[in-house]
Amino acid sequence: MSKKVLFINQEISPFVAENEMSLMGNMLPQAMQEQGFEIRTFMPKWGNINDRRYQLHEVQRLSGINLIIDDTDHPLIIKVASIPVSRLQVYFIYNDDYFQKNKPEEDNDDYPDNGERAIFFARGVLETVKKLRWVPDIIHCQGWMSSVVPLYIKTAYHDEPSFTNTKVITSLFDEDIPLELGSNFKRCLEFREAKKELLQDYRDEFDFVELCKMAIDYSDGVVAGGKEVNEELLSYAQGKSLPILSYPGSENFAESYSQFYKQFLGEE
Repeated sequence: MSKKVLFINQEISPFVAENEMSLMGNMLPQAMQEQGFEIRTFMPKWGNINDRRYQLHEVQRLSGINLIIDDTDHPLIIKVASIPVSRLQVYFIYNDDYFQKNKPEEDNDDYPDNGERAIFFARGVLETVKKLRWVPDIIHCQGWMSSVVPLYIKTAYHDEPSFTNTKVITSLFDEDIPLELGSNFKRCLEFREAKKELLQDYRDEFDFVELCKMAIDYSDGVVAGGKEVNEELLSYAQGKSLPILSYPGSENFAESYSQFYKQFLGEE
């Protein structure tokens, strides 16, 4: 039986501009599918993605639930499209309040609801995977928008049948962005077993580095996803003695990722 990998991406080309992260968001799932893994891929439906151009359409059976964040209901809309050429299917997480006007390459410091958006994205993906009745063996997170996922997998969703035995991997890139997550981020983050006590060692004012450190703390492995990664975060991961995959290059990387995954699956 094929092992299942869930990719939770901040960016995937060609839906957004090409960069190291978006290109890997495109190429890695396809490469792992060719390696024999069964895959699913998610990303935010950023406001600058043209639905008509990429033939996005809403998946009614997956949409329709509300996620409560900071005591406010936010409708979850799921759209789907295929990457041109590869025809790889991508699920998009959307909400009018959080993503209508936003695009990933903008200065994210302009958005005071960054923290709420990351929480909505994480919970939206995980709730949708439950609805799909699909049980991933590995969840691979790429980009700060996915950084809440490791915490939730190890706490709020750890008893869910879909995620009980799931391993989480986080990729680091050369990101150094002026990201502010708002003074209410810790409060909004609380959900089920993700209690405030778990967050007491993190600063009240979360920024990009603090968010990624939290992701590393709840991950089972870390990947250097680019030629140069944030050195502070890489050193932090090394200090946790986590398995780390050094940058495998932008070509012929499939075998390196495949072998890295297999050590978490008992197949090395």
